[in-house]
Amino acid sequence: MKQKFQDAYFDIAERIGQLSTARKAQVGAIIVKDNRIISLGYNGTPSGWDNNCEDEDWPLWMRDSDFKDPAYVRLKTKPEVLHAETNAIAKLAKSRESANGASLFCTHTPCLDCAKLIYQSGITEVYIGQRYDASKGNGEELLKSLGVTLTFKGENNE
Repeated sequence: MKQKFQDAYFDIAERIGQLSTARKAQVGAIIVKDNRIISLGYNGTPSGWDNNCEDEDWPLWMRDSDFKDPAYVRLKTKPEVLHAETNAIAKLAKSRESANGASLFCTHTPCLDCAKLIYQSGITEVYIGQRYDASKGNGEELLKSLGVTLTFKGENNE
């Protein structure tokens, strides 16, 4: 794929990610086939749920205090949050389009669970904006081992 198209699709994925209400990381993903965007997604809670993606995790010594210093809070992603790749693939499943042979552009490295969905949906190329090491594991090695082509932003595989 030509670099100018890669750049444009990355720009769109980043813009879609900005729709997320997540505070830890706003992630966007788009699925492209035959030079058309056929689906998009960003990380967030399921439709109709509270849009708060994280719980605040305070140190034990501060939990019962009236004064909570924001410097000590850790944001913990809620288990119900859907990743951008999952949302894009789920939306695609509701359409008449197929992901077979499609490319996925994602602002961050897919986790292991998303990597399994990417492969199972028939996506053959994944373009990644930046590496992101999440606690759920990194799907980069799995995708490579399954023959999915990975390209990081700034690389060119023409």
